[in-house]
Amino acid sequence: MESIAKNLQIIRQSIPENVTLVAVSKTKPISDLQEGYNAGQRIFGENKIQEMVSKYDALPKDIQWHMIGHLQRNKVKYMAHFVDLIHGVDTLKTLKEINKQAKKNNRTIKCLLQVKIAKEETKFGFNFNEIEVLLSTVEFTELKNILIVGFMGMASFTDNQNQLKDEFSSLNSFFQNQKEKPLSENCQLETLSMGMSGDYSLAISKGSTMIRVGSAIFGNRNYN
Repeated sequence: MESIAKNLQIIRQSIPENVTLVAVSKTKPISDLQEGYNAGQRIFGENKIQEMVSKYDALPKDIQWHMIGHLQRNKVKYMAHFVDLIHGVDTLKTLKEINKQAKKNNRTIKCLLQVKIAKEETKFGFNFNEIEVLLSTVEFTELKNILIVGFMGMASFTDNQNQLKDEFSSLNSFFQNQKEKPLSENCQLETLSMGMSGDYSLAISKGSTMIRVGSAIFGNRNYN
């Protein structure tokens, strides 16, 4: 297998400058993250808060930590003092908890709203109409310690390229449409997070500005 540094170099050379690369380091040992860090990577994504906290404690403090997994509200407090971006916010209750914990830490925490674009029932997220309603509610606009910086969508697990194109395109169209609207102070749409190891090139071609890449950098995961 190629080294982590070599994999990072290959991916960086294949993506436009305006696309942010999140190295998905979940389940990987600290030594792997350190190798990525030494190769210049500064943004890492984890899906379990406890694991992210232990890695935050052990690694250099100029790393930006992204929470990319489905979020349990009762654990937000453990990462509120350092998390840079929370990707998968899919309820107003979760936004309220993030806002509460951010306020306690005298911070504003950036978030992405998760939009359900996949045809699979297992995927979380708002539908387009739910986001439009949410962004216009007083409850949302009063959350002063969060900042919605964009949307995140996970495509269906399929080899059907046309279906993937449709899913990515639909989210990009919605994203562009929402950017044209007057938004509250806690909503500044600039990031569209779509695409993982197997489909990031297609996602970028359909407007993605942030990709979450794990196995193409660190190799296959061992969940034992």
